[in-house]
Amino acid sequence: MNGVLTKMKIAILLLALTVPSVPVRSANQTYTAERTIENGVDIVRLTDSASGIEVSIAPSLGNRLYEMKVHGRNILNSVSDDVGDFRKRIETGLGIPFLAPWAGRLGEQDFWANGKEYTFNTTLGNIRGPNPVHGLLATSPFWEVTEVNADKHSAKLTSRLQFWMYPDLMAQWPFAHEYEITYKLAAGMLEVRTAVTNLSADPMPVVVGFHPCFRIPDVERDEWTATIAARKVVVADARLVATGEFKPLDLPNRFSVKGQSLDTGFTDLTRDAEGRAHFSIESGKARVEILFGSQYTAAVIYTPPGRQTVCFEPMAGITNAVNLHHEGKYPDLQILVPGAKWIESFWVHASGF
Repeated sequence: MNGVLTKMKIAILLLALTVPSVPVRSANQTYTAERTIENGVDIVRLTDSASGIEVSIAPSLGNRLYEMKVHGRNILNSVSDDVGDFRKRIETGLGIPFLAPWAGRLGEQDFWANGKEYTFNTTLGNIRGPNPVHGLLATSPFWEVTEVNADKHSAKLTSRLQFWMYPDLMAQWPFAHEYEITYKLAAGMLEVRTAVTNLSADPMPVVVGFHPCFRIPDVERDEWTATIAARKVVVADARLVATGEFKPLDLPNRFSVKGQSLDTGFTDLTRDAEGRAHFSIESGKARVEILFGSQYTAAVIYTPPGRQTVCFEPMAGITNAVNLHHEGKYPDLQILVPGAKWIESFWVHASGF
């Protein structure tokens, strides 16, 4: 009898996996949230029909928001509309990858926390480069979808990654913790809300970030104007690793992208009355803006050579922050005490499309 029941449960599960998903719709159908499968990839699509916005997220590919269409025009740097192709060619500079437990480059094959040195195990294959860059999770398959919902106010997806469950992750960053990311469309704007919970017995540094790369479709990058909300430049060495030194901003706050070759950190961000720092690109009436919440204390601006995109990267600290803090060169490191939760958002708003 138990064998029969087990077979029935398996059959029901297989049936559930093969039935196409039904979109979750708000009462007036302004907002929808749909979980579906495209080209073998589980995706979630959120829409705000009143604002003409549609975003697509692939939870199994690093929980990556890989496409954001505004009135049918994708404002993110992406490989193509085919998420299957995206899976084959996934890169850091595509869509909006999440960078954790650290963003940017570290100075060595180790890091310091709480006065102790932790050396990476490079044989595990999850560390990128001699100066480890962008953490461990950019393409992680370990995200679990916990909510897909739409109501009259918004459409949203929430996913969780329980870092502490995976030995190859804990071997590199030995702090038990978990992440929760919510993507929400509301009032014509995308919010990306991140929560980090420290489940370990020791304080944990928070140096997470994102790597959003934006574009103005059908307009050459040389015709774009960028706005930067910062007062200081992060001085870096030849490896693009921060040294702990800073200098005054050497660009105007509003500048032409033409001729710029940036892979540069910024801090001492200027903020509005709500504590948000505004970065943007625009051409004519078209404008794409990203707003950093107050706990994103640093930014990297990257203009990749030969690509029609500009990246504005919200970061909880400058590159190499953990090691510079240990050396007494960076007092602004954010540290999460045991049991505490760090929560912050950034927002993306597009107009003129």
